[in-house]
Amino acid sequence: MRGKMEFYGVRWICTLAAAFVAGKLIAKLKMPSILGWLIVGMLLGPNALGLMPQEIMDSQWYKLVITWMQCAFGLMLGTELVWKKIKAYGKALMVTTLTQSLGTFAIVSLLFAVLFWFTGIPLYLAFAFGGIALATAPAPALSIVQEFHTHGPVTDTLLPMAVLDDIVGIAVFFTVNSFIARAVSGGSVALYMIPVMIFLPIVLGAITGIIAGLLLKKTAKKGSTLAILLLGITATAMIGLLFNTRIFTSISLNYMLMGVAFSAAFSNMLPEEQLTRLSDWFHPVLAVSLLAAIVDLGAPLDYHLILGAGLYTFIYIGSRACGKYFGARFGAKAAKMPKTVQRYLGLTLLPHSGVSLVFTGIICSVLAASQPDLAVIVKGTIAAAAVINEIIAVIAAKKGFELAGEID
Repeated sequence: MRGKMEFYGVRWICTLAAAFVAGKLIAKLKMPSILGWLIVGMLLGPNALGLMPQEIMDSQWYKLVITWMQCAFGLMLGTELVWKKIKAYGKALMVTTLTQSLGTFAIVSLLFAVLFWFTGIPLYLAFAFGGIALATAPAPALSIVQEFHTHGPVTDTLLPMAVLDDIVGIAVFFTVNSFIARAVSGGSVALYMIPVMIFLPIVLGAITGIIAGLLLKKTAKKGSTLAILLLGITATAMIGLLFNTRIFTSISLNYMLMGVAFSAAFSNMLPEEQLTRLSDWFHPVLAVSLLAAIVDLGAPLDYHLILGAGLYTFIYIGSRACGKYFGARFGAKAAKMPKTVQRYLGLTLLPHSGVSLVFTGIICSVLAASQPDLAVIVKGTIAAAAVINEIIAVIAAKKGFELAGEID
């Protein structure tokens, strides 16, 4: 058993190395490295060459490592949630987050409702697509920020918005999921659990973050700083695992949100100079975490689905893109945010796959018992969209930063 685990570990490391090289090669073409990471994840994953088979992705050690890394790259967002930085954008940020999230939900749900009205499919399925569509996967855009060292109003708006968007997405999706579950008489997450899913990860991460902040205040050395951060991330991830495996069985707390809360807590306790040094020292760990997270995102994607994509897939991709882009533009304009934010923020919000696949699995488990044909529609549509959209979205996100003039 131990030998098999070591063998799988070597294969996973080889996959990451191949993704790293592919990222460097694709960067020569002035494209973001993440595109190479995604493609290698897809080609070496279980649906293609199988260097990283499904056995690895299902193994306990792999899930533990990915959980830790999800908490780790939450630091990139959390360190931007310093009150002094975000108070100038506070109201505008909230307005824009709501318009792009709820706007996407409304547009996708409406288009599918009209389509399903004429095809005789239950209308509640339209809201399932809307609930899946509104969330944004932050890792792709964050990796572009990290790689190209973007800076400016779009970057400053995107980083805290990624956290708020995650919260809105969880609240809307699980509300929709509960009503759909009642409609098909299946199991469901109770409505009172939705606030728990939103606020408990924040509370748990903040507790470990405050402890880390108190310790970080007492040291300025690189070694001790990194040790505190690594132990803090590990403690946060372990507490999250405890809640997800032993206390809650019907829901799953968001590990990245815990990592964000952990880092936001200590970031507001430290002087700016120390926080800058800390971010520089932690950069190699963050880079590896992002690489592993993107490969994990690409591995389950099946490139064969591109050929089988149908009308529903293209309606989903198009309507979601319209909702994100025009929702962000409308909100940013109403809030009188900078022109570059109004024009280009929406392009950076298009990445979606990781969140969409998680939400799709939850919806399909609700539908499978009594409406398996509807589960097939959702799964086929979103799986194909995940492959096509993610490639387009990465290119669009990089172009958004470029047009905004935020790439050096």
